[in-house]
Amino acid sequence: VALVLAAWFTDARLKIRGKQFFKVVIYLPNLIMASAFALLFFTMFSTNGPINSILMSLGWIKDPIDFMGSVVGTRSLIGFMNFLMWFGNTTIMLMAAVMGVSVEVYEAADLDGATGLKRFSKITFPLLAPSFTINMVLCMKNFLMVFDQIMALTKGGPAQSTESISYLIYNNGMSGGQFGFQSANAVIFFIVIVIISAMQLTITGKKEEQL
Repeated sequence: VALVLAAWFTDARLKIRGKQFFKVVIYLPNLIMASAFALLFFTMFSTNGPINSILMSLGWIKDPIDFMGSVVGTRSLIGFMNFLMWFGNTTIMLMAAVMGVSVEVYEAADLDGATGLKRFSKITFPLLAPSFTINMVLCMKNFLMVFDQIMALTKGGPAQSTESISYLIYNNGMSGGQFGFQSANAVIFFIVIVIISAMQLTITGKKEEQL
């Protein structure tokens, strides 16, 4: 989504109006604290919240949906929250990378009759590869370390279905008194993140060379 939006907003031929407004809107969730964002979602999607009220007033449902009481509902909300919080930041970073591409390259492609899809696949995306790689690593790290939303929204429930590794380490360390054991888990978790990041950089680095 971020890559498509970055390509759209930087394409002068589309003449999209209100670009600055859309940039602010998509980046705004990134400026809100994760815990505050989670509490906002808790209020909106609670049994007596506005989402259920709207759906019932439209006649789409008869009884309120318990988003917080189902595995699918809680996981979907946490995934959606993380998406909203991070895709704006990724979009802005990719837009900066696209704007760094020389205009002459696109002008030459237009003279050769390249279509929008060809421009994107043969010029934009290959030149974006380094920025795309670092964004992939950052997004992976952010999702692995998700904590605030779970702490504020679900407390790992229902039935530990939304318990992340970060929350597990915190909960068992602070509430369970397993300080030494969970400290060791935190070190192992850090090593795992480093290994996965290195693997991502290696694999995507080879793909960059192919592009």
